[in-house]
Amino acid sequence: MALLGAHVDSEDPLAAAEANGAEAVQFFLGDPQSWKKPPPHPKADELRATDLTIYIHAPYLVNLASTNNKIRIPSRKILQQHADAAADIGAKGLIVHGGHVTAKDDPAVGVENWRKAFERQEEAGGFPLPILIENTAGGENAMARKFDRLAMLWDAVGQYEPGFVLDTCHAWAGGEELADIVDRVTAITGRIDLVHANNSRDGFDSGADRHANFDSGTFDSDLIASVCRDAGSDVIIETPGEGHLADLEFLRKQLR
Repeated sequence: MALLGAHVDSEDPLAAAEANGAEAVQFFLGDPQSWKKPPPHPKADELRATDLTIYIHAPYLVNLASTNNKIRIPSRKILQQHADAAADIGAKGLIVHGGHVTAKDDPAVGVENWRKAFERQEEAGGFPLPILIENTAGGENAMARKFDRLAMLWDAVGQYEPGFVLDTCHAWAGGEELADIVDRVTAITGRIDLVHANNSRDGFDSGADRHANFDSGTFDSDLIASVCRDAGSDVIIETPGEGHLADLEFLRKQLR
């Protein structure tokens, strides 16, 4: 049975999960806007011992597609550091955004940069846990906003068996219809490892990454439940914290 949970503050994720009645939890291991190596988590022993399923989100600034060496090379390094730290506390996967290239770049170069990152890591022994690539909301030259581009990316990296995270807010704001999205994603990736269940503060194809609670977004929350049901994977909500309990209760009623 799919597990339901939420993205919470990293200070005490187990207490936050308990407060939400969550079965899974997601958090950052460090500052999501920093290139610094993640410090040891102060509750590492408790995290290793918990029965909760743990997902870790990589920093937002990771961009393995970038043509800028000052971004791409540190991105590879910090992704490895976060993968090691996530594996150390028993996480099920490390989530990373698909990234982008600039408007003047050939997107094929970004796709190739992703392939090289996996290839080099494979030569070094591979990642210690699954890397889960997430679709994104914005950017005309993004690697995982539009699904034609996602197909290009998977053609290049699919052999390394990354996982996929489907974010409903990102898909909606990125211009991908939700009604049949699970079928369209799995036709490309062959899998959906996790759903980020979020509504959107902005309209369809807006390109804006602004999450909303289920009852205050711009599309029918029944679509979120339908995506979660069709995907059959674990679900993490990344909605504003004051609405976590209501959002999780909505999904429990719809999915259980």
